Amino acid sequence: MIPIKCPHCKVGLKVDETRIPEGIVSFKCPKCKREIPLTYLDRKSGNENDADTIVVASKAKEAEIGSLTVLPDPDTMRQEYNLYEGALIVGRKAKVSAANICIDTNDKTMSRSHIRIEVKKKATGGYIHYLSDNNSKNHTLYNGKRIESGEVVVLKNNDEIVIGNTLIRFNE
Repeated sequence: MIPIKCPHCKVGLKVDETRIPEGIVSFKCPKCKREIPLTYLDRKSGNENDADTIVVASKAKEAEIGSLTVLPDPDTMRQEYNLYEGALIVGRKAKVSAANICIDTNDKTMSRSHIRIEVKKKATGGYIHYLSDNNSKNHTLYNGKRIESGEVVVLKNNDEIVIGNTLIRFNE
């Protein structure tokens, strides 16, 4: 809740910024019924408009899609990849690859199209991430257990995925 004052009638209000619909640029004061301008704070720039505009933190991070962190080893440097909605193939970077996410590595035990991650939006908000092996030669480990052919698992924060000899951490 953020305390504000209507710039027109000066009535004090408390606004729950988490309940403001995305994309809204103003709302009506419950007392004087005049428009109160609204803008979202860009977290990177910190820009604010004039004093009559209510500034709230951007909600872009609320329903964030997950990411993958490739942990460093002798064959692979640390890498970060943001996921996005849809079906993604993750594998070793090569001249010819069907992967959407190409990991830069010298790990030849990682296939060029090793795993599949499907990101779907939940009806209740947020996203769900499904992991499956993409018929790789050297299989996939999920939290230390082998993913069988046709098996699909739901990823949770800090889950560990091993493809080839490379360790990847899923982050929500």
